[in-house]
Amino acid sequence: QAAAGGSRAALRACGVHNVCRLLTRRAHGFYARDAGVAHRKNLGLLRRIMCQESTKFKNVWTTHSASPIAYERGRIYMDNYQCCITSIAQQPRLIYQKSKCAKSEKIEDALLLECPLGEMLPSPSDYKASLIVLTVQNWLLRLSADSGEVLEKVYLAGSCCKFFRYLSWDTPQEVMIVKSAQNKLPAAARQAGIQQTVLFYLAVFQVLPLSFIGMLEINKKIFGNSVTDVAVSNGILIVMYSMGLVRLYNFKAILEQFMEQPFDLGQEFNWNGQVGVVGKYPFGLPCNIKITDTPPLLFEASSLENAFQIGGYPWHYIITPNKKKHKGVFHICSLKDNALAKNGIQDMKCCSLEPDWIYFHPDMSGRIIHVGPNLIKVLKLKEVKNHSDQMEIAEDFTIVANRENCVNNSVTVTASGRVVKKRFTLLDDDPEQETFKIVDYEDELDLLSTVAVTQIGADGRAHLDFHCNEHGILLKSIPLKESWDVTYSHEVYFDKDLVLHIEQKPNRRFSCYVYQMVCDTARDDD
Repeated sequence: QAAAGGSRAALRACGVHNVCRLLTRRAHGFYARDAGVAHRKNLGLLRRIMCQESTKFKNVWTTHSASPIAYERGRIYMDNYQCCITSIAQQPRLIYQKSKCAKSEKIEDALLLECPLGEMLPSPSDYKASLIVLTVQNWLLRLSADSGEVLEKVYLAGSCCKFFRYLSWDTPQEVMIVKSAQNKLPAAARQAGIQQTVLFYLAVFQVLPLSFIGMLEINKKIFGNSVTDVAVSNGILIVMYSMGLVRLYNFKAILEQFMEQPFDLGQEFNWNGQVGVVGKYPFGLPCNIKITDTPPLLFEASSLENAFQIGGYPWHYIITPNKKKHKGVFHICSLKDNALAKNGIQDMKCCSLEPDWIYFHPDMSGRIIHVGPNLIKVLKLKEVKNHSDQMEIAEDFTIVANRENCVNNSVTVTASGRVVKKRFTLLDDDPEQETFKIVDYEDELDLLSTVAVTQIGADGRAHLDFHCNEHGILLKSIPLKESWDVTYSHEVYFDKDLVLHIEQKPNRRFSCYVYQMVCDTARDDD
């Protein structure tokens, strides 16, 4: 009551009588006693310091590995998650190093699990960050992020499935999906005429505390013969088909409608003639969600390579017409009535080896980012003038690569000695011209980051640029010291005052380069 009275007093004091305006002022830190104000101010200071001309980013650490390198929230994982290094310290240092694991204990996938705010949890260890990992032998483990100690373990595969391989979030940090590899019969079984109807298994968990919701199968008899993949996101079951069709179903409704019997981890059960303990070896988890009829269809669309995204406000979706000749053409349509938005066909008409890509902006603004080899467009949805029921796509701002219009001359000499010059234009993503390779968003600093690369001969040079997320203005450019080969696979992470570059070379050789913010440059030109 006291807090509510204080809020009302603050509302009256500033003369604000509109809830939306009040919330906006709170987000901007007008009320010093609000939770999060100090944190927002600190991040604002960090952004200003980082974008100063005198602030540099220095390469403080480099390492190489024969196994993949992963990065999660200030931690670098190597040797199949057996080695953990913090990148937050002034120079990266070892957090823990576990003994080399056997091939049977190899980790297939991992998710970082962070403590929810304002909830009472059963164990003190639940309040610290942990890592959920999936092993090749179908064990789901929760590891301490600080020591690698096993906090919880669940055996997944009973008699139904032997190949769980993928972890993903349905609701981030709340509901987790464990997906199997696609079930395929051995060649001998197929030749004998044996039919395989179950394509995938999905195990669903609530996290912190870790609890089992249920397991279900994706069956050809229910969803059709041409299913190629499935995913779950934000309460939606997404089923993809070989002919480019994408179908959406209400996942929560499926769980409620087809749940045969709920089970808890550690509970003894007698299920279909099997007696065991849920989540313990050798029984694993029961398949307690049986879809016996096709669920109600929420939405379907046909798109090239099953590319389908939903976002914006009001809700829109992005597809590519399902023909190869339309590759690189994107249609932005209303989810309500499938109507194409005005200016809703986006086509950069790129002549390049790598296609352009498009996605809804992760800042929840409803905007759209369209990235081509030399151009980044940030688009927005707005109402058509005098037609409030129709939306149009308008350009918010663009970011253009720093390159020249190069037209090369190919000189040939005929048998008679006549010189013939043939003019031709380079590809839009020719490595000798600056080309955008990565675009990302740093949510805490509200910055749009881009990586642009130019390769001359065998030596490629890249720089990471920070742009104002609201207007696209260039605020800072950071040259990366290491050579960048455009034929290799690259990942770049920008996390507050840290830049981390992971490179995969041929023959499974991996490199990691760590840059940290340095403000005092008077004695160090790096």
